[in-house]
Amino acid sequence: MVESRTFLDTSEPNFRPLVVIELAKGTKEETIGWFTKRIEEKKENGGAQLLVKPLVMENRDENIYLVGASHLRLLLGAETVGLVKECNDNSMRTFTYSSRKTFKDFADDNHSFLTVGECQYIIKHELENLRAKDEKMIPGYPQAKLYPGKSIVRRLLTSGILVQIFPLHEREELKKLRHSWYGRVKVGFQPLDEIRSYFGETIALYFGFLEYFTFALIPMAVIGIPYYVFAWEDYDKYVMFATFNLLWSTVILEVWKRICAIMTYRWGTLLMKRQFEEPRPGFHGVLGINPVTGREEPVYSSIKRQIRIYLVSLPFVCLCLYFSLYVMMIYFDLEQWAMDYHEKNGSDFSSLMLFVPSIVYAVVIEIMNRTYRYAAEFLTSWENHRLESSYQNHLILKVLVFNFLNCFASLFYIAFVLFDMKLLRQSLATLLITSQILNQFAESLLPYWLQKTHKKRMKKHTSSLKMESDLSLVEQVNLEKEMGTYFGTFDDYLELFLQFGYVSLFSCVYPLAAVFAVLNNITEIYSDALKMCRVYKRPFAEPTANIGVWQLAFETMSVISVVTNCVLIGMSPQVNALFPDSKMDLILTVTLVE
Repeated sequence: MVESRTFLDTSEPNFRPLVVIELAKGTKEETIGWFTKRIEEKKENGGAQLLVKPLVMENRDENIYLVGASHLRLLLGAETVGLVKECNDNSMRTFTYSSRKTFKDFADDNHSFLTVGECQYIIKHELENLRAKDEKMIPGYPQAKLYPGKSIVRRLLTSGILVQIFPLHEREELKKLRHSWYGRVKVGFQPLDEIRSYFGETIALYFGFLEYFTFALIPMAVIGIPYYVFAWEDYDKYVMFATFNLLWSTVILEVWKRICAIMTYRWGTLLMKRQFEEPRPGFHGVLGINPVTGREEPVYSSIKRQIRIYLVSLPFVCLCLYFSLYVMMIYFDLEQWAMDYHEKNGSDFSSLMLFVPSIVYAVVIEIMNRTYRYAAEFLTSWENHRLESSYQNHLILKVLVFNFLNCFASLFYIAFVLFDMKLLRQSLATLLITSQILNQFAESLLPYWLQKTHKKRMKKHTSSLKMESDLSLVEQVNLEKEMGTYFGTFDDYLELFLQFGYVSLFSCVYPLAAVFAVLNNITEIYSDALKMCRVYKRPFAEPTANIGVWQLAFETMSVISVVTNCVLIGMSPQVNALFPDSKMDLILTVTLVE
């Protein structure tokens, strides 16, 4: 009963702000009072039982609130979300408050038992699971309808009342992390444990995979350089490189599985149970009882969802694929025009014109990929998936299918329809290098420049403020709320996936592909680290046991790579010379190798 009484007391002598809630300017007092009350209310009454404190700003129109929680509330939240911690006997177990004394480094006065990232994740989980029970609308906004089971935070966001929710940076910890991560030029591994402690497992795993993939590319790059120097114009000598390519693309993914399991076991996420996955905030339906957990949650017909997927989403994706192939044929017409122009003129200018169609096509591919991404996100959200993992799987499938066809269809057409290895080399080099330059600019350089400009403007503003409250905290919130939002590792993995395709599918005809990939990834590590620490708001930590559906995506690309390289080997004159009389024997041999 003592623990229960303590739990009901949400007071905390030293309030530690962890999460920022920004409401729209001019939000009605009635709405603010209702929302903050729901956040502070007891769990049994449908609240989150967290601590809320308004941030006093010079501009009184701004409604910014700081959210924290008592130490005990966070420990009980850790049990709710199923965090796994190391025990005194060095085993990894799911944390429970009743057995808290058996966990390593636990003490009632040790507030660092949970990392700040884990505390912020717990608060996010509680806020997202605030759901309407009896309310028919958001108080003060009759047009913003509510119904039982609707996520309150989601409704506030879609109504424009809630601007954003984000976790605060820890400036001292961030300064240490920046110094060890990218603050000095060094040859070595990234501080993945520190990254995980600050940003969470999902982001740490991405940087771990990026680092591993970069090291895995080095053997390909080392072999590719002399291959480029000594056998450049002889495309018939790519058999050995293609053979190494197909072995490499398979082995590196199997080794990564082991490395990933070692890291996530150490971090405690390998053993996290999946039943703790709650309905995603965007999921809506009639309030019902989950037959597995016995909890109240929204229910939505799976038949309706399947109808939306197969009668709307699937035809739309097929239409986009057709459009992509149509654009590809326009590219080949331009390529033919450039070749004809060069044959007629034979000048230096006409030689440069040979690369123009590929460069233009590479830019068009990037534009189409980014435009399609928005459409795919809208459709996947409209399908109303219950779990975040299901939502991500359907979104990734839509995007990968389109991106694969959009980026690689022209290369397959050149290799296996036109049989033009010189054009294949040129197209591969142009697509790879152009996409890398565009991605570096769009994802790192442009956001960094915008953030630097905003920071200078905000420093001039805050230097003139005269306030009694903590100026440093006000300044920090002001700076961070205007930073860009990091929308997850989706785009980063997608970039690596496409790069893996360029290197593994056809790099035997352009051996320098791996060299450019290594150089790009080295700059990518530093630019992504800079982006996480200086450009974007701190993202919420998300526990994960692996890279998820991306592992399957890379393995699928690896299978396609094996088939492609085997066919290229079968097409080579050396292998054809071994089967002068029977092409069927050649086909059977290639199939057996696959």
